[in-house]
Amino acid sequence: MGTPDFAVPSLEILLDNGYDVVAVVTATDKLGGRGGNQLLESAVKKFAVSRGLPVLQPEKLRSPDFLEQLRSYNADLQIVVAFRMLPEVVWAMPKIGTFNLHGSLLPKYRGAAPINWAIINGEQETGATTFFLRHEIDTGDLLFQAKMPIGEDETAGEVHDRMMHLGANLVLKTVQAIERGDYVLQKQDDSQACHAPKIFHETCEIDFKRTTAEVHNFVRGLSPFPGAWFVVKNALTLDDGTPWQSDSWDKLQGVELKVYKSKKEVAVHDFAPGHLITDGKKTLKVATLDGFVHLVEMQVQGRKRLGAVDFLNGLKS
Repeated sequence: MGTPDFAVPSLEILLDNGYDVVAVVTATDKLGGRGGNQLLESAVKKFAVSRGLPVLQPEKLRSPDFLEQLRSYNADLQIVVAFRMLPEVVWAMPKIGTFNLHGSLLPKYRGAAPINWAIINGEQETGATTFFLRHEIDTGDLLFQAKMPIGEDETAGEVHDRMMHLGANLVLKTVQAIERGDYVLQKQDDSQACHAPKIFHETCEIDFKRTTAEVHNFVRGLSPFPGAWFVVKNALTLDDGTPWQSDSWDKLQGVELKVYKSKKEVAVHDFAPGHLITDGKKTLKVATLDGFVHLVEMQVQGRKRLGAVDFLNGLKS
């Protein structure tokens, strides 16, 4: 049971190791793309179809028709990777049960956005966990965990792409252990729990009245999606504080600027947090409490993503 790209390697590794995947459950198709008229299928559906697997796409997980169809496959075990919350009637159906792959070292970062919040909070390590489902989300008994480091400048997208392969190997290890009966369940220590709630656009606004490290972590923790942003409100100056003249910059006042990549510069300065500074050629940086955050890759609302050099060149034209 899964929907996005993150879930595909877990399905693939089970098939490649000879396991009998009797069916795949994924999200319903949606209309989208240019003009909103293109039929969009999930990454898991596309892969499952390419391997000749039956695909179920229920709108409602409690639907009698879906439950009857799911029950007809008589699965021994259900595996959830980046899917929806399941009702008990679904997760309790197989005789062995249902386990989930979660993108954190549980009980840390329970919730919808574990990779994002681990990076936003400046964690240097994360990982993946398999656990049996129960009523409360992400609280079931642990099966296995695998750790991985988080690079100082690594984005959520980069960690995601590494973790989906780490997670696939963990799914295979878990299934093999369950098959052998060679595993010991471990209760989660709720005193160590922290949460990773779903992220919304309005919570992605950058607060430059924070340290350089905190702003940098916020940017990379939200990159590439949904993306950290701020509204252009200030003049753009040179290092000495003199205005950098640009009619194009003046037109950006009040416009949302999304930041995808940043770089830290810790330095003593007299600028107010949020003050924007440029050399007019290669660098665009914003003052923080203890230095500057360089805007390395950014995107003006409604335009394409640009590096700092191309962005500044565009302001000159």
